[in-house]
Amino acid sequence: MLDSIKNFFRSSMAPPAQAEPAASRKDIRLAACALLMEMAHADDEFTDEERRHLESSIQRQFGLDAPETQKLLSLAEQERKQAVDLWQFTNLIAENYSVGQKMVLAEIMWGLAYADGKLAGREDYLMRKICNLLRLEPGYLAEARKRAEGGSGGLSDTVD
Repeated sequence: MLDSIKNFFRSSMAPPAQAEPAASRKDIRLAACALLMEMAHADDEFTDEERRHLESSIQRQFGLDAPETQKLLSLAEQERKQAVDLWQFTNLIAENYSVGQKMVLAEIMWGLAYADGKLAGREDYLMRKICNLLRLEPGYLAEARKRAEGGSGGLSDTVD
């Protein structure tokens, strides 16, 4: 499976002469997508609305086309299923994302939680847990939630 992840980033997401820091950026994208997939499955129901929100957010934030988005989400789902906990994903993001990038990620996650029209208790719990692991202050979490509830749609920062 590791080979498929490497091949994906080599063939469709990175220019041929890409330096190592950019490869790390790709790993961060995979980690962010794995967290998003975890949120999408938090209430044990991955709805069509959640899928549409997730796909459009990934395409917009990472500048991917539909096939690249599907491949990234497939890899992220594999990683999510094999993960023992969320720390491997959250630590990579916490160490490499700015507060603004973490806020955008949190806003997308809140959007996923609200995409099906209801907020399950597990979704709320998971958001708080992830944001704590990302080292986001509670005020930032509340702000991201407010923006997602408002359905602003226009995110000013990018997640990568």
